[in-house]
Amino acid sequence: MRRSQINRALREMEAMCRAHGFHLPPFCAFTPAQWQTLGREYDEVRECMLGWDITDYGLGDFDRVGFSLITLRNGSRRMAQRYPKVYAEKLLYLKEGQYAPNHFHWYKTEDIINRGGGNVLIRVYGSLPDEEIDRESDVTVHLDGQSRTVPAGAQVRLAPGQSLFVPQRLYHDFTVEAGTGPVLLGEVSQCNDDEADNRFNPPVGRFPAIEEDEPPYRLLCTEYPAAR
Repeated sequence: MRRSQINRALREMEAMCRAHGFHLPPFCAFTPAQWQTLGREYDEVRECMLGWDITDYGLGDFDRVGFSLITLRNGSRRMAQRYPKVYAEKLLYLKEGQYAPNHFHWYKTEDIINRGGGNVLIRVYGSLPDEEIDRESDVTVHLDGQSRTVPAGAQVRLAPGQSLFVPQRLYHDFTVEAGTGPVLLGEVSQCNDDEADNRFNPPVGRFPAIEEDEPPYRLLCTEYPAAR
């Protein structure tokens, strides 16, 4: 992705958060120059990968496959003594036409919450013992205390305020319902590890290669400099 695309996407997500009254933690406003001055007191932000994130899944077509997100809080399974939180929280921003590819998580369970905007469509499949997609079996989903059984590959619609529980090994993808406008999603889960807890099917990447065509507006969670 070009840095200019990333900067534009981050500004759009900031505007969406403001529009829906979602206030971000202070570290989301740090400039690249500020990050160069910060010490070990912000190691939790660095090591738990809090803050801004962008993905195009390595496909180079962000407006069709990809979205913007912020990790607001997170622990670490690998450094549990230092960062003992057993939970994580994210915000995700999807525009109409964008798609988050099919995947499951080995470790974390999560709730996906429509925090505002349009409607999100989440397609669900079970998984087989060999971790391939189960395209035949019905899926029982849990939406805000209601259990519902849907066919394999059905899309579950979440309007603002609604949420879906996603257990381990449940394949799911996201898209925005056409004509409803961009969506601000919340994710509440166990500890998040985007480097080791995503099984994409078919396989894709996770973090973008960046072409530096202008200075960064904010640093991504993969770009923080070492503590001063």
